[in-house]
Amino acid sequence: MKKIERFEDLNIWVSAKSLVVQIYSSFGNIKDYGFRDQIQRASISVMNNIAEGFERNSNKDFIRFLVIAKSSCGEVRSMVYAAQALNFIDLEISNKLIEYCVKLSSSIASLIKHLKNFNT
Repeated sequence: MKKIERFEDLNIWVSAKSLVVQIYSSFGNIKDYGFRDQIQRASISVMNNIAEGFERNSNKDFIRFLVIAKSSCGEVRSMVYAAQALNFIDLEISNKLIEYCVKLSSSIASLIKHLKNFNT
C-alpha cells in the first residue's frame, strides 16, 4: 500500500477530479448557464474539499471536509437526475454519472469511517 503524503495520492481525490472532467464534458454545451454553472461548481467542490481537508493536517478537520465533499457529491447526483428529466443529457450518460457518484460517495464514507475509527 502506497503511503499517502499528498492529497493527490488519495484515490478519492483522483476519482473526484475524474468526476469534474466527466461533468464538464457532459454539460459543456448546456444552454441553461445557471444549471451548468451549479453542477460544475458542485463537482469541483467535491475535489477541492477533499484537498482542503487533507491539507488541514487534522483528522477532525479532514472528516469535516470529507462530509462536505460527500454532500457535494450528492448534489451532483441530484442534479444529474434533474438534467436527465429535463433532457439535458441522455439516459445512458446520466446512469453512468449517477453510478460514478454513488461509488465516489461510498468511498468517501469509507474513509470517514476509517478516520473516525482511527481516532477512537
